[in-house]
Amino acid sequence: MGMDDIFVGRLMSSPVTTVSAETPAETAAELMLEEGISSVVVVDDDDQLAGILTSTDFVAIAAADESTGTLSVADYMTTDVVTTTANESIESVADLLIEHGIHHVPVVDDTEGVVGMLTTTDLTAYLSGIEDPTPARAPS
Repeated sequence: MGMDDIFVGRLMSSPVTTVSAETPAETAAELMLEEGISSVVVVDDDDQLAGILTSTDFVAIAAADESTGTLSVADYMTTDVVTTTANESIESVADLLIEHGIHHVPVVDDTEGVVGMLTTTDLTAYLSGIEDPTPARAPS
């Protein structure tokens, strides 16, 4: 079974942790630490995708050496978000991640907004899983 037979819906994490753009950056960071996640999706009042905030963005905050006390998610989020859908093949999303040099892709649905998150970690875990030696079985 190749990567083109596996769809995003199977590997994505769901439900997604979301925050609003007005959320203090500090609160978002605490949430990510608590949940052990490396990104949160920023949604507007209608639950539609407004941006993404990743742990990498927080590295930039730390490097800037600013007090985060007054800063909100809006100050750091990426608004030009690359997204995918649940029925996209893993292969095409892997290409997308490499092409854009990103590690997180929100999975969106026309009616439900953001339904999941796919990360390079999810892909790596899946790939290492299929490369494990499996017991020999008769050819199908």
